[in-house]
Amino acid sequence: MAYVEVDIGRQHLSLFMAPGARCIWETDIATAKNGMGEAQGSYKTPRGWHVIRAKIGQGAIRNAVFVGRRPTGEVYSEALRRIYPERDWILTRILWLSGLELGKNRLGNVDTMRRYIYIHGAPDEDAMGVPSSHGCVKMRSDDLLYLFDRVDVGTRVHLIA
Repeated sequence: MAYVEVDIGRQHLSLFMAPGARCIWETDIATAKNGMGEAQGSYKTPRGWHVIRAKIGQGAIRNAVFVGRRPTGEVYSEALRRIYPERDWILTRILWLSGLELGKNRLGNVDTMRRYIYIHGAPDEDAMGVPSSHGCVKMRSDDLLYLFDRVDVGTRVHLIA
């Protein structure tokens, strides 16, 4: 089974066919502008072992806009961004993460799933390689489409510093 590693320090995501195997694909990403952390309300990217809990958006068009994990019917454009400049743009697909480490990123005040932490698409003009999210892992939509088709619910994701 595939395995994903998110290197928060390098702002980089790597895909492996199995833990310990060689990397088959990699890309730049953007994690939280507030840094790393697990606490509810911190707007930080959680660390540790996670699993893909749900894959959302199968069949949606590239740049479909999601709010509350549901497609709004909108398609992202720069014009739409001008209308809603403060919106946290979640585009194309969502890989919803759930923590696997009790007390670190699972349950209580540190629960990744209850914090709604995703790997999700972002506007093409958003810089990758620069921390800028509200806690999630942002990717270019084309990169997310590639990853989405190669992982399953249950795929492990390791977020490291």
